[in-house]
Amino acid sequence: MHTVWSRDVDAIFVGHAPLARTASAAAADLIRQAIVDGRVLPGFRLKEEELAQQLGISRTPIREALLVLQAEGLVETAPNRGATVRAYELSDLEDMYDLRALLEGNAARRAAGRVTHDQLAELRASCVRFEALLGTGDIPALVAENAVFHETILEAAGSERLSGMVRQVVALPLVYRSYLWYSAAQASASLHYHGQLVKALEQRDAERAELVMREHVYEARDVLVQHMHAADPGESRRSS
Repeated sequence: MHTVWSRDVDAIFVGHAPLARTASAAAADLIRQAIVDGRVLPGFRLKEEELAQQLGISRTPIREALLVLQAEGLVETAPNRGATVRAYELSDLEDMYDLRALLEGNAARRAAGRVTHDQLAELRASCVRFEALLGTGDIPALVAENAVFHETILEAAGSERLSGMVRQVVALPLVYRSYLWYSAAQASASLHYHGQLVKALEQRDAERAELVMREHVYEARDVLVQHMHAADPGESRRSS
């Protein structure tokens, strides 16, 4: 069942200047970010006219932006309803984590043979920054630093196609704000996995890097599953 958010659409993009009329890509970026960071929830209707008015562009680039987001799996359309933020069943999200483990594991394996000294230095620095954030309660900063670490590994893997596929399956669970459920212990576990990944990459150990990355992704999946079951016990029966 879809959850409908009650806020007016003009509150979603507060603080953003109007876009150029040819900026469908920029519109897609703004709408995507609003979905990922939780300003619009699964089931929320994305009305072309309201979006166009708020962003200062015509409906055509809005329509093009929504088509892009539909292809990414963030938006769905239905007759007489238009576009809505797509809602996923728990079983769908589990499948996405399986795919993410496969893709990011492959990225870590590739990175082991390609990572540069500068990229290793950035990964080490990311671990230091992540550790400094533990216990601060600054969840957005932890999420951002985690993204820096994983993006650096994707960069080291040297495949734009692989990177694009990983970013898509990473974005979807973020719609459910799964990172908000991480405890201090789980954040510390993430730091441990990051440290192990750095060691594997330093040693050019492709097999170890892939294994650690998969374990890291599956732990994130387990946290999401646990909390979605707690929020909706019936989901456990539906997804089994």
